[in-house]
Amino acid sequence: MIDTPAPELERALNPAQQEAVDHVHGPMLVLAGAGSGKTRVLTTRIARLIDRHGVPPDRIFAVTFTNKAAGEMKHRIGRLLARDPSGLWIGTFHSLSARLLRREAPRLGFGSQFTIYDEDDRLGLIRRLMDQRGHSTKLFPPRAVQAVISSAKNRMTPPSELAAAAGPFDRLVQVSADVYAAMGPALKAANAMDFDDLLLHPLTLFAEHPDRLQYYQNKFSFVLVDEFQDTNRAQYQLIRLLGAHGNVCVVGDDDQSIYGWRGADVRNMQDFLKDFPSARLVRLEENYRSTQVVLDAANGVIAENTGRLGKTLTTRRGGGEAVTLLAAADERDEAEWVVRELERRSAAGDWRYEDMAVLYRTNAQSRALEEAFRRAGIPYRLIGSISFYERREVKDLLAYLRLLTNPADDEAFLRAVGVPRRGLGETSLAILERTAVQWHKPLLATAAGAEAIAELRPNVREAFRALAAFIEGLAGRIRDKPPAEVLEEVIRAIDYEAVLHAEGPEGADRWENVRELVASAANWSEVVAEGAEGTPLERFLAEAALLSSADSVVGREDGVTLMTLHTAKGLEWPVVVLTGLEQGLFPLARAEEQPDGLEEERRLCYVGLTRAKDKLYLTWARARRRGGELRPGMASRFLRALPAAILDERRTTSLWAPDWRSAGRAQRRSGESAFARGDRAGPRRVESAPAGQPEEASQDAPRYVKGERVRHRRFGSGTIQGLTGTGRDLKVSVAFDDAEVGVKQLLVAYAGLEREWESA
Repeated sequence: MIDTPAPELERALNPAQQEAVDHVHGPMLVLAGAGSGKTRVLTTRIARLIDRHGVPPDRIFAVTFTNKAAGEMKHRIGRLLARDPSGLWIGTFHSLSARLLRREAPRLGFGSQFTIYDEDDRLGLIRRLMDQRGHSTKLFPPRAVQAVISSAKNRMTPPSELAAAAGPFDRLVQVSADVYAAMGPALKAANAMDFDDLLLHPLTLFAEHPDRLQYYQNKFSFVLVDEFQDTNRAQYQLIRLLGAHGNVCVVGDDDQSIYGWRGADVRNMQDFLKDFPSARLVRLEENYRSTQVVLDAANGVIAENTGRLGKTLTTRRGGGEAVTLLAAADERDEAEWVVRELERRSAAGDWRYEDMAVLYRTNAQSRALEEAFRRAGIPYRLIGSISFYERREVKDLLAYLRLLTNPADDEAFLRAVGVPRRGLGETSLAILERTAVQWHKPLLATAAGAEAIAELRPNVREAFRALAAFIEGLAGRIRDKPPAEVLEEVIRAIDYEAVLHAEGPEGADRWENVRELVASAANWSEVVAEGAEGTPLERFLAEAALLSSADSVVGREDGVTLMTLHTAKGLEWPVVVLTGLEQGLFPLARAEEQPDGLEEERRLCYVGLTRAKDKLYLTWARARRRGGELRPGMASRFLRALPAAILDERRTTSLWAPDWRSAGRAQRRSGESAFARGDRAGPRRVESAPAGQPEEASQDAPRYVKGERVRHRRFGSGTIQGLTGTGRDLKVSVAFDDAEVGVKQLLVAYAGLEREWESA
């Protein structure tokens, strides 16, 4: 322990922050409003525990919700201490659980070098299990089955309870329960865990081995959790168990709980106060980000939610520029106005493009915005596109690395066996899979014994044996080699550069991604996570598996940021534009039918509003094209909660519709929108969108046009030649570049297509 604290630790905190930092022993819930300095509170608290109270860093368990946030917090703590907090356990729930499980996996029947399955791996496993168990993947799409299983895991519902809860006609749940029951043994046989398992297996470990629970309770004297409102039930149970000694501090904001759709349970905040009745409640209500005008808008909206713990944000930044509320004619009119306005403010020297962000409720809304930015020649960047580690060429190579560390990884084998093409078709693979089931062996081990499979042609047997021999030989040479060296050896052995360049210009781009992967592995090798378990290659693969796709960026760093509201959480900009504030879009129509759905949508709106530091724009459209039809729109109910005194209301020159407030009142009186009735100030008729475009069943549905370039995770790139059907039945005819694939008819709702420019 240092007698003289680092100067950074003495910086002034406001009274509420000081209270949260000074509290040492016993439970505490910090209700931290947006922009209230919660990261500073957390980092200062950890630094003081180490510096002033003599707590060894390795006895602190600190959870964040992104790897990036964990890295930033550790850096800040080191700066506060003027030294590295060596031994500190800080990271996401998934990364910390994986670290714990690397040590404890043998007690659960896994090897410590287990593979972490991503979504594609899990989908592939589900698809194979469905085939083995005779379930139709057409009647019950694997993605739907996966969603049911993941939801059950997040609720800590075992397969037997899921099956019991299924109604007599609820075949999807019945099928999902059957597959769910088979997944556990299949994953264990493959020495693999999916993301949900990383949260559940520690709970199983502690239930089956109380001595290990006691060990970790003693090891971690202090438990801290950031973004506590986003925890699911399994995560909450883990914190309850590790923090049973009472020294647990959770920091969150129930007004920013926006991930209920993926299992987050805002009730955890209320339950914490019940489970730890002596907990101190500290409210951080002073906002250091936004003007008072922005906060007035946010406070007005969120005040309509019930069941809140309650707080009101204040700031010393009094006043501020009024909130601009724009009514546009349609989504193109809306996008063009936004682009012109941001261009005007940039030209006037008010803000730079990189200081601006345009946020939207659904990914589908980005299309009109991107087209407007392109036409105007204004730089922009799209965030939340396909992750680098999700690209085809990257996943191809990672499959080889996974096989080297875990020969039982069947999903990795199925990917690696096709790269490069070895003359092994679906029929040969089906025979190998059947044999593997009969022999009770992984696919790689079965391939090594392929000479005993009489159904296979001699050349196919040799191809399987050669792959198995290659993996076995390489595995014996690379145990402690840096990941970059292993990658280079795999690339040379399979001549992957030639494989990619044979694909033409697209292959050249993919080769650049391969070179970036090697560079990334080399850079990673220079900074090894302290306390990590396993070989360098195993640690590299674990980190790659846990990276978030939300960190990916397409476009220019100096441009306007475009992203969904969910992706924007935790970020801030001087200028923020919230678009598409219409009933049915924001809030989504389906939210009104779900418990807490409308309140979560309102919390999402609150998150969007509080991203703005200086200037806030809100836009909505009188009509929006959904499929081949121009449909009327009505201003979002959230807009009615805004204080009138802070609004600067505008309409585009092309808008003929009446004032949004009077239109809303008229609609509530008559039950009919002003748009549907027409208006004396303008034409009664609205032309529909060009015919031939399929109608969308929801705002989330993708839109495609003939001639558009797309990519499929299995078939590669291709060009759309035609579209048929509507809504969930929309089908596209795609001519794939690979002549062996040819033309495929795909159901858009389940095809997983990506626009070429999105994945470039």
